[in-house]
Amino acid sequence: MKQFDVPPAYRSQLISQIKQRRRLADRMKKDFSPTRFAIERMTVLLARHFGFCYGVENAIEISFRAVEAHPDRRIFLLSEMIHNPLVNADLARRGVRFIMDTHGRQLIPWSALRPDDIVIIPAFGTTLEIAEALHRLGISPIAYNTTCPFVERVWNKASSIGQKGYTVVIHGKPQHEETRASFSHSAAIAPTVIIKDMQQAEQLARFITHERPAAEFFEIFQGQYSPGFQPEKDLQRIGVVNQTTMLATETQAIADYLKQVMKSYYGLTDETIDSHFADTRDTLCYATNDNQTAVVRMLDEQADFAVVVGGYNSSNTSHLVELCAEKLPTYFICGPEEIQDNGDIHHWDIHQKRKTISTQVIPTDRDFTLMLTSGASCPDALVESVIHRIAHVAGIPETAWETFLHQSLAE
Repeated sequence: MKQFDVPPAYRSQLISQIKQRRRLADRMKKDFSPTRFAIERMTVLLARHFGFCYGVENAIEISFRAVEAHPDRRIFLLSEMIHNPLVNADLARRGVRFIMDTHGRQLIPWSALRPDDIVIIPAFGTTLEIAEALHRLGISPIAYNTTCPFVERVWNKASSIGQKGYTVVIHGKPQHEETRASFSHSAAIAPTVIIKDMQQAEQLARFITHERPAAEFFEIFQGQYSPGFQPEKDLQRIGVVNQTTMLATETQAIADYLKQVMKSYYGLTDETIDSHFADTRDTLCYATNDNQTAVVRMLDEQADFAVVVGGYNSSNTSHLVELCAEKLPTYFICGPEEIQDNGDIHHWDIHQKRKTISTQVIPTDRDFTLMLTSGASCPDALVESVIHRIAHVAGIPETAWETFLHQSLAE
């Protein structure tokens, strides 16, 4: 796989060494068991796969290269390049300005842009409407396009089934940048509707089977369907794609459910199902699959608690939190600063959408085991910093940490 030029501050010699050893021992990526190591009283179970993915490293390389190559030009990002506050703050410190926030709200008006400005398309991609707006301003939307290739694969799959007469059903978060981009590209080709979860899939099924009047569709799916959508006609043939960072098991369950609805309603068999349901296969990216599978395997082990590191608005990270929280106390943090000297952890509640505090999480007087992973937009340096911070708060001597580092890097 291509190696990217990522700022050294985001790298961790320790984490790189651990990942390299795992790659060499398991070139076919069949072993998803966690890496286990101990630093005195603290045992760490580190997920087999975590951290920067191909699309994120590509986006970082393009963005920082643009900054370095054009010190005299104004540089803008359409929105957050990736969902990690450290990386976005670094770009902001280098003078990069954000045209929109992560919800699509305009921060800088289009009229403030000039043809000689550089506008970077984030890893999530962008809508056809925004690309056209940039064209009208004389700015090329492809000159600095960091759209993840796995996002583009979803667009291609949606286009393919749309051209064959299927309506595209997108499993995703309606306000997420990637889902908005995928919706725009799909809606240009075919009728398209976004569903957030299994509950909305079940609601959609009642319109497929005409159990609910079509008029109610527009209220339930307000803001989630393409212009001119006709439920009676457009839900006769469908195919499911997804936001690449959704929970894999949920996407598969939704696709299986809607497929079964079609089979039952139209009296289809496995041989005739394609007359009403497209074979889209899985459109999750490899990193999302690997990271989620690694967490599921890690949860086979025993631990006292789990820590997940990443941006609080990161979709793929929030799903890792969901998986861990099913089995043990889980703390979603953006970095080591959220771990307090008294053992408290300030962490993000993904259900309440707010910060909360859990007290005396880090034991200072007994052995304990920690599970640790991070999202696809989280620098490895943050993961190392979190391990170091937890060890410090637990009262483990700095000499023990230094000995651990020396031995790990010497292997």
